[in-house]
Amino acid sequence: MPKGGRQGKLDRIRYKTRSRRTSDDESCNDNASEFSNDSEVRSTEIGEPDVVEDIAQQEAFEDKLMEAMEGLMQKSAAGRTSCHEAINKAFIKKYIPDFVQDRYLTICDGIEKGLKKGKGAEQAAAAQQAPLLCVQLGSGAASEEVCRILKPILLISTNDNSVPPLSRAKCCTALGLMIFLAGEDMAEVIQMMQVFENIFSGSYLKGDGSVPNVTVEVGTLHAAAISSWTLLFTLMSSNDAYNMLTMETSFSPSILQLSQLLTSPNLEVRISAGEALAIVFELGRICEDDFAENYITDLVDTFKELATDSHKYRAKKDRKQQRATFRDILNYIENDEMPDYKVKFATEQLDINSWTARKQYDSFCTMLGSGMNIHLTENDLLRQIFELGQRPQLIESIADSKKTKQVKHQQNMANFKARTISRGKNRDKRSDF
Repeated sequence: MPKGGRQGKLDRIRYKTRSRRTSDDESCNDNASEFSNDSEVRSTEIGEPDVVEDIAQQEAFEDKLMEAMEGLMQKSAAGRTSCHEAINKAFIKKYIPDFVQDRYLTICDGIEKGLKKGKGAEQAAAAQQAPLLCVQLGSGAASEEVCRILKPILLISTNDNSVPPLSRAKCCTALGLMIFLAGEDMAEVIQMMQVFENIFSGSYLKGDGSVPNVTVEVGTLHAAAISSWTLLFTLMSSNDAYNMLTMETSFSPSILQLSQLLTSPNLEVRISAGEALAIVFELGRICEDDFAENYITDLVDTFKELATDSHKYRAKKDRKQQRATFRDILNYIENDEMPDYKVKFATEQLDINSWTARKQYDSFCTMLGSGMNIHLTENDLLRQIFELGQRPQLIESIADSKKTKQVKHQQNMANFKARTISRGKNRDKRSDF
């Protein structure tokens, strides 16, 4: 019986405690309102954990980013490469201009070290980080300073034959994007276009008309150089482009040289050359409806072959991508019709109805990947490039509509728990009374 006795003693203690609590509460005039207020306080505090959690996640994100930035100066090449890749992922995932503005010189030093002393993967990761840094900084003095510091180093790596072709391809892409974002004078833009043309000229037909034999890696480099050349070509006005392409000047490549790239064994080179020709004709036709008519017949035949290519020695995925791209190009060259693409993000929509806009959009997609929609929504620089206007004001109802069912379920469960606890205490006091 000692156990039962001990239990009875505990029951008496609980009874006395409840009796004292009841006698103290009897001095209050409005018990019901007290419990109601307690429930209301609890319900209003339910939203606070979400805010605290968001702040905690942001702080954890910035702490990890700071660690990666500090790791750019370590001795281990593999460690530096991992830090570059971590920073790249962070810049893609979120738009954090205020955080980057205070630390861009530190990041720039790390990129410079990776390009100068790094090899292979580290050079590629550092080159990829350069335009991402400019996108975070937006248009302004800081972005111009980053371009001024990193442009000569990227240019050296781009022209260095001792650097692996894949790393040179990353440097080509980064250099093209940085020059595009920096908004330099057209004279400097044309000089950079000539640098890219010197690189992909290795895919022109030989003097005897034969196709040059290039490796897959070198083909990737040539495709990156063509893509960067085309991106900078979109900066030209239609009058300048028309004059350079029609007048007997030293400007290169010509339409004939670009058409030679369509015979390349490399898929990326063929597609990049096709897009370049589409943009050349788009800008030229603004000034003259029958622009370069003497090339149309041969180009249409070549585009038809590429749009219906069924060679089995090419991968099925490659054939599908090539046919889709050249069908659009063929339709534009023949019928002057551009497919209208609509990109939906958040509550907005971006209409792409020209080859120039499509090339610019594809270039940023290559750089930002899965973070493209986030930057289109929040990044003022990209919104200015694609003429999206000011960022819309996000109202509370829109933010609430984005909450997942799981988050809403958790909030409902928290509210239910708070009500249950409050009502339970109320029941105990009434039974004691």
